Amino acid sequence: MADFSMARQVRASAEPTFSALFAFDNSYARLPERFFARVAPTPVRAPRLIRLNAALARGLEIDPEMLGSPTGVEVLAGNVIPAGAEPLAMAYAGHQFGNWVPQLGDGRAVLLGEAISRDGLRYDIQLKGAGRTPFSRSGDGRAALGPVLREYIVCEAMAALGIETTRALAAVTTGEHIMRQGPLPGAILTRVARSHVRVGTFEFFANRGDTEAVRLLADYVIARLYPDAGQADRPYRALLDAVIAHTARLVASWQAIGFIHGVMNTDNTSIAGETIDYGPCAFMDTFHPATVYSSIDSAGRYAYGNQPAIAHWNLVRFAQALLPLLGNDEDVAIETAREALVAYPAIFEDTWFSRFRRKLGLVAEREGDLALVQDLLDRMANNRADFTLTFRRLCDSAIGGPEADGAIRSLFDDPTAFDCWAVKWRARLAEEGGAMAERGAAMRTVNPLFIPRNHRIEAVIVAAQGSSDFAPFEELLAVLAKPYENRPEVIAYAEPPTPDEIVHETFCGT
Repeated sequence: MADFSMARQVRASAEPTFSALFAFDNSYARLPERFFARVAPTPVRAPRLIRLNAALARGLEIDPEMLGSPTGVEVLAGNVIPAGAEPLAMAYAGHQFGNWVPQLGDGRAVLLGEAISRDGLRYDIQLKGAGRTPFSRSGDGRAALGPVLREYIVCEAMAALGIETTRALAAVTTGEHIMRQGPLPGAILTRVARSHVRVGTFEFFANRGDTEAVRLLADYVIARLYPDAGQADRPYRALLDAVIAHTARLVASWQAIGFIHGVMNTDNTSIAGETIDYGPCAFMDTFHPATVYSSIDSAGRYAYGNQPAIAHWNLVRFAQALLPLLGNDEDVAIETAREALVAYPAIFEDTWFSRFRRKLGLVAEREGDLALVQDLLDRMANNRADFTLTFRRLCDSAIGGPEADGAIRSLFDDPTAFDCWAVKWRARLAEEGGAMAERGAAMRTVNPLFIPRNHRIEAVIVAAQGSSDFAPFEELLAVLAKPYENRPEVIAYAEPPTPDEIVHETFCGT
């Protein structure tokens, strides 16, 4: 394995006031030049700070006051390159809706560098919407305000929900308009990730027959993300095992909160096991496994119910890219990959089942529990029940008994569908034992009350784009920061959309 030292190296700045803005140590920039293109962000006319994530900044050892200053905003807009930064656009390829695209890459994102957090972990600092790069193809490299706000809202909500995700450090407007269906205000998101290496990064080199680059990339990922794999007898098999396990658990966590990624291409599949690239994403209101929001997913490839299988398909592509590292000959390598991939369904199912058992208030696993979970989901789908509120109101029913079922029954087209299921559920709870109040309290820690509902996000975007009103954005973020708490003063944010508020489609930001 190649040696990729992760020792911290803080560079001095030519601007004394900004010498400590980012403590950059840019390990990806030390890889061979064919891994990326060195490119600076394109300056913008009149940047203005929308929001700075001060808590995240402090965790990254960044002074939020300095970052929020006028010069700091120039950095967040790409107008000023901070000391120690080595801006680059990463090269990668990918399968998009199952079709192979040999070169994609960061077409509108620039990686400024990597910062070391308080916990000693390494994080990418990336400007998304920072202008054209050599990978932009026919794109303008910019981002509209709406998609930037959507990603900020949803990724920070995911973090509050306890789901592995990229984070939003800041958002700025650019003072410029970009053309989509018409002119839209431009914006830039500062994204933080454990790594921006994707399945498509490995595919990029594997499909060019560049085995040396695949090995260098694998060694890099092991050193940065999975150091335990580096101590294994077969480090590349251990890497494959780790990515499979992290991805399986991530997608199971999506399913448990009703999240639909919307565009699970291999270039949007993180090797770090984080949710990344929030484009046409959405949380379900009414539950159904076939639910799709993405305007570009006409065939439903990335529907809610398909996400587990699609993640497995993407992992097969990752294993294929690693084949030259998995065995001395092709047969051995293929068998090694198969052995690893077979583990995915069990890891996913165990995680999924564990999460849904807890959502029902069940701790010990018993025969029939899986059927009980599936029966509820089937009844929800057949009766157009709201996903989030059904499970949240189940907490009240667990505490108050049948007398407290009125709120949850009202979510079902046929309330007796819930009644029939609830008889079996309560019989199972009786076997579990324990105090009802304690059980309900435990259920509330895994069944959120507040999610970023699509109609609320759309209202935020309309206010921001139409009149530069960011108060709804701030209010929604404040609500979503505490998704599991009962907060009567903002309970309206928990309500599903009225018929005229329903969002049927979400859109990619390109």
